[in-house]
Parts: sequence; structure tokens; C-alpha cells
Amino acid sequence: MAASPPEWVRPPRPSGWEADDLDHVPNLPRHTELLDGALFFPRAPQRSWHGRVIRRLTAALEDQAPAGSTVAARMTVRLSVKSRPEPDVIAASVAYDPDRTCFLPEDVSLVVEVVSEESQERDRETKPFTYARAGIRHFWRVEEEHGLPVVHAYELDDTTRTYVPTGIHRERVKTSVPFGIEIDLARLAR
Repeated sequence: MAASPPEWVRPPRPSGWEADDLDHVPNLPRHTELLDGALFFPRAPQRSWHGRVIRRLTAALEDQAPAGSTVAARMTVRLSVKSRPEPDVIAASVAYDPDRTCFLPEDVSLVVEVVSEESQERDRETKPFTYARAGIRHFWRVEEEHGLPVVHAYELDDTTRTYVPTGIHRERVKTSVPFGIEIDLARLAR
């Protein structure tokens, strides 16, 4: 006989899960995301490469971000009542708040997804679509090529509300948007 799922797995209302529920569910696994009313849990342990790139990219962006802004790793963005994904890195135009549990899309200037094997489809298709629809101006997708990070950079097209590619960066990212950024990509993975 299969074990019953824990009580907290059941949605709190017939219409399903909502973004604010993530702040109130006891024993919710870390890094749980809500996409279109469905909960997504981390399924596999992340590789060391993934964690290292996230940590070092967060630190590099934090060092270069304008005063009064925040760079955070693994924080959610409340895109709608039914969607609250957790990008790997966020740069936001709001000051640091130690009690913050999520960001709002209008405060986010850049979201970054570091693609892992278990999240490829969400990181390449689902999340960019939802970030663009929410109006987040800049999106980076980081892929691994031969052990090194490659940044695929995108900017929001206001007319279509979709992302258009602005560059593929294999050795260095140097850009003026959303703020002045220069990163030696090889240093993120070494």
C-alpha cells in the first residue's frame, strides 16, 4: 500500500494554490515554485557546478549593482496570483529588506536561470515566457558548454511582450543594461 501524501500537499482551496500560500505552508520543501497554480519541487540534487555558478554570479552582480538595489539568489517573484517562480538570480531596483520573501515583477530588472538537467524545459521555455508576460525587462539563461558558463541574454520587446536575443556571451559579459556589468565567465565555474 502506497503512503498517503502529507496534508500540506493538498491545495488550501478548490481553485488551487496561490502565490501567497508559499509563505504560509508549513514544511514546504526549499525552492518550491508555483507556476500556473501548480507546485514544482526540486527533484534531484543540484550539481556542484550549478551551485557554484549561481553563488559567483550573484556575488559578481552584487558588486556591480547600483546603490539602493538588491541582488539575490533563489528568491521568488510574485508574477500573478497563480505564479511565483524562483529564478536562480535576481537583480532588483529596490533596497535590501531582511524580511522580504519575494519580489514583484516591476521591481525586477534582471532574472537569471542557470539551466540544470531537471529544469531544462522550465528554464528554456516556461519561465522566460512568464517573465516576459510579467514585464521583466532582462532575462539571462546560463548554459554549460565544456564545463564553462555561456550567457544567452534577452531583452523585452514591449510590442510583443516577448524576449528578443541580444547576445550569446562565451568568455565575458559586458553590457550597460540593466546596469553596467562586466563579468569574466570562466571565473564563475573555476
